[in-house]
Amino acid sequence: MLSCSIHGLVRGDNMELGRDSDTGGQVKYVVELARALANTKGVYRVDLLTRQIASPGEVDSSYGEPIEMLSCPSDGSDCGGAYIIRLPCGPRDKYIPKESLWPHLPEFVDGSLSHIVNMARVLGEQVNDGKPTWPYVIHGHYADAGEVAAHLSGALNVPMVLTGHSLGRNKFEQLLKQGRLSREAINATYKIMRRIEAEEFGVDAAEMVVTSTRQEIEEQWGLYDGFDLKLERKLRARRRRGVSCLGRHMPRMVVIPPGMDFSYVTTQDTVEGEGDLKSLIGSNRAQSKMNLPPIWSEIMRFFTNPHKPTILALSRPDPKKNVMTLLKAFGECLALRKLANLTLILGNRDDIEEMSNSSSTVLTMVLKLIDKYDLYGQVAYPKHHKQSEVPDIYRLAAKTKGVFINPALVEPFGLTLIEAAAYGLPVVATKNGGPVDILKALNNGLLIDPHDQKAIEEALLKLVADKNLWLECRKNGLKNIHRFSWPEHCRNYLSHVEHGKNSRSTSLLEITPIAEEPISDSLRDVEDISFRFSTEGDSKMNGETDPAARQKQIIEAIMCRVSSTGNSNNSYFPGRRQSLVVVAADCYDNDGNLAKAFQTIILNVMKVAQPDKIGVVLLTGLSLQETIEALNSSQVNIEEFDAVVCNSGSEMYFPWKDLMTDADYEAHVEYAWPGENIGSTIPRLARIDDQEENDIVEYGSACSSRCFSYSLKPEAMTRKIDELRQRLRMRGLRCNLVYTHAGVRLNVIPLFASRKQALRYLSVKWGIDLSKVVVFVGEKGDTDYEELMGGIQKTVVLRGAVECGSERLVRSEDSYRREDVFFLDSPNIIYAEKSYEDCDISAVLEHLKLS
Repeated sequence: MLSCSIHGLVRGDNMELGRDSDTGGQVKYVVELARALANTKGVYRVDLLTRQIASPGEVDSSYGEPIEMLSCPSDGSDCGGAYIIRLPCGPRDKYIPKESLWPHLPEFVDGSLSHIVNMARVLGEQVNDGKPTWPYVIHGHYADAGEVAAHLSGALNVPMVLTGHSLGRNKFEQLLKQGRLSREAINATYKIMRRIEAEEFGVDAAEMVVTSTRQEIEEQWGLYDGFDLKLERKLRARRRRGVSCLGRHMPRMVVIPPGMDFSYVTTQDTVEGEGDLKSLIGSNRAQSKMNLPPIWSEIMRFFTNPHKPTILALSRPDPKKNVMTLLKAFGECLALRKLANLTLILGNRDDIEEMSNSSSTVLTMVLKLIDKYDLYGQVAYPKHHKQSEVPDIYRLAAKTKGVFINPALVEPFGLTLIEAAAYGLPVVATKNGGPVDILKALNNGLLIDPHDQKAIEEALLKLVADKNLWLECRKNGLKNIHRFSWPEHCRNYLSHVEHGKNSRSTSLLEITPIAEEPISDSLRDVEDISFRFSTEGDSKMNGETDPAARQKQIIEAIMCRVSSTGNSNNSYFPGRRQSLVVVAADCYDNDGNLAKAFQTIILNVMKVAQPDKIGVVLLTGLSLQETIEALNSSQVNIEEFDAVVCNSGSEMYFPWKDLMTDADYEAHVEYAWPGENIGSTIPRLARIDDQEENDIVEYGSACSSRCFSYSLKPEAMTRKIDELRQRLRMRGLRCNLVYTHAGVRLNVIPLFASRKQALRYLSVKWGIDLSKVVVFVGEKGDTDYEELMGGIQKTVVLRGAVECGSERLVRSEDSYRREDVFFLDSPNIIYAEKSYEDCDISAVLEHLKLS
């Protein structure tokens, strides 16, 4: 099984939770989930993929280690168990926040693919009779890893699972409600539109979406274009009855409460002595400190009266955690201040000024509010705590008969609530998100509106003052906590995953074995070969042919095989390629006609093709027939290409196999494809309201079973890609959309079909690492141009090759920008010094060390 969680600081032990806004509950969840799944019967290996960070002066060196074992294999095998796999993504020597990771995700996808292929080979040799062993499922956590998982799922045809953890649309609404930032400022600070599109794409691609609560499905995922609860129920009912869904697809939303390890929990009916710290903090406090956990002393030094019940809040110093409202509630309620203390565990810090802007702002406001309400001696805010000390923090609050509070504006999971319950703490929690279902299951506390300061005061006061209610909530929490155990979580998880796999038709990719050198290239070594065979037995045994005769037979057999092949294509083995050169320049003039530059680039590339080392692939928005005609006019034989990918990545042909299509690739791109149900829908949705019907019409000669192609009048006003995709998603239709031919043609293709995905597919099938691939593009191109620029392949930009691209039709003004899609200054992008006509491609390949 494969899990992806890219951002933050991910490691198995001593997690630095709360260090920053990216290192919170998600890190703990994904690590413990990997361990728990690996310990579940029937699961052989779990890999958790994350970002590698080699910055010794900034973070611990452990985050730069490529592999970390989380759990040993139960059967003593070499490869079983759970592992953290760290892959390069973005600057190698710098830790960057998740908002800056977006343009680097293609690199992570390609690196993940390389790891998966290597592991498929290794595991296949060990447990599957030499056949590649692919992941059972690919699980993406959060928007960034969700996008990565979607691309991997498409490349490998492996089912994908998505967990959002927190959702961009919901965060966007909450930030707008606060009124502190404009839409533009929110987008600039949080890259919110880029994040939302990643979440939408994750919903497009996912077979299943895991949520912690029913409320998350209805009130948070319900905000997305790609999910409609009523439509999902209708489609599910139609599938059960065997009725066509007319090409519409919705992922299954399943509620699986987050898991925890409760082996330490003991259910007690009484709490004798729990609220009495006098035995621990006697008259001689200095002497008693020797017997206390260090973190207790660190917290209690803040308090004038440490015996009072402790209201505990534990979170990152993040504005959405709403700590300021909690402090105002405590500071303005004299009754609460008389009855209780307040402990704020807000991550770790050395110097507030050295923290991120949002964390620094929160902590500065905390200190100002403490000063404003003169809460000295009543509020603890320690600077440091270890992850291993968190249980002691909960225990301290429980011993004082305190309360745990989570007042977050929105809380997707609420793991801290479950932790608190496990240590016998009643809770007060936000009514927005996961706590609703958690408290319904545990029945151990009260829900509040996080924006209502008075409600927070009343709930805390009620639990602290009413000892019978406190005791009842404690008992209920301990009694019901098993519902959130890891074994229970894993059982539910695997059951739902199995259901999803059974409902999806998958075809696992076979990796082409590395072929031996073709006979025609080996005749010069035939004497050495025959000599080797002859020395395997140098005497007659049981009537065998003697060595001389055997050598003669071998040579005759080899010569017979060579003469019988005739066609050199029969000795063609893509698996022998050491690298690939890919032509993906979209050479159209202003009218959408193929420009002369196409012929020039093809001819220049063909000059460097080396059948024994370097193969050539063509990626184009043209149909197959248009491609053949264009190559014929260039006097280039199509059979010289390793592969030709047409109609924007929806069709793959192998010229050396008489232009045979790849059946595996067809199966890969079939997922969620609405087929003919999309045909009549596109013209209606693509047209701007006041445009004429014939502004966009079907272009029949370019259409196929996996590509609906439409011709657009040059002056026609049609919707941009993001707008049209939104309208399709709202109808449950999952497609990839590409404007090509300088914007006068629209190709509607399957969700997982694209030119970049086709390239990834070939790299896996033929065993060619993408770092050994060179892609030639223009300075602009079709609307899928940006996807071709990112990744670990080398991309060479040919100056002047493209007169007119389709970039004006990519996305709307208020959406994200090109720099959020791929890294503009990537060392893998090379700009040719000369124009496409004068570019010495052999010199470029020599420079890239691929020639």
